[in-house]
Amino acid sequence: MSEHIVVERRESVQVVRLARPEKKNALTVAMYAALADALDAAAADDAVRVLVLVGSGDAFTSGNDLHDFVAAPPTGIDSPVFRFLRALVGFPKPIVAAVNGIAIGIGTTLLLHCDLVVADESARFHLPFINLGLVPEAASSLLLPQLVGHRVASELLLLGAAFDAPRARELGIVNAVAPQGGAERGALAMADQLATRAPTALRATKRLLTGDRDAVLARMQAEATLFMAQLAGPEFAEAVAAFREKRSPRFA
Repeated sequence: MSEHIVVERRESVQVVRLARPEKKNALTVAMYAALADALDAAAADDAVRVLVLVGSGDAFTSGNDLHDFVAAPPTGIDSPVFRFLRALVGFPKPIVAAVNGIAIGIGTTLLLHCDLVVADESARFHLPFINLGLVPEAASSLLLPQLVGHRVASELLLLGAAFDAPRARELGIVNAVAPQGGAERGALAMADQLATRAPTALRATKRLLTGDRDAVLARMQAEATLFMAQLAGPEFAEAVAAFREKRSPRFA
């Protein structure tokens, strides 16, 4: 288990905390592996009825740690990031997320696999894949249009513009906007309510709401193939060079 993923138990609620606040909870390969392990363990533990995902400090997550990502990019469907995403898709119990501060890239796309999401008023969401010469991941190219419609999904994924908590609430990406600093408290309150419900009925209802999981996994794999190809290509290389040189990328 990575030192930057902290698992806490609150009776029948399991809290999984991204604990790298000095780096805005940027995700490393080790953190993805630890997240996958934490989800698998919680799925297998009958005492856990609800999982809560939270960030530490003033961010949910700034997405992938770019230095770690460049040094150890995913090379196959069994890479830790894809293990984590499959564990997220297959998780049989309700997942509640608390979003404070920034939620960039996978910090937003993973929310599409959560059942309930509370964001505090400071939350900012961003899907900057196109800005990095990359493609969407986490089956967001399938799930986001289903949730917000094709045109709005195109706006978010093709233009790559950030949006705030009220906009996320309007689009249905989050359920509620809490006052500053209140997202975790709101998410835990929701989780506590869920934990009192009949557990078999709860899991069955989630399964019915989830729909075609095979289609989600198939889209995730198609995205992963393109994502890895882009990682090895000139557009991502130019985006990384531009980031390091503090300039706008110049895509040929």
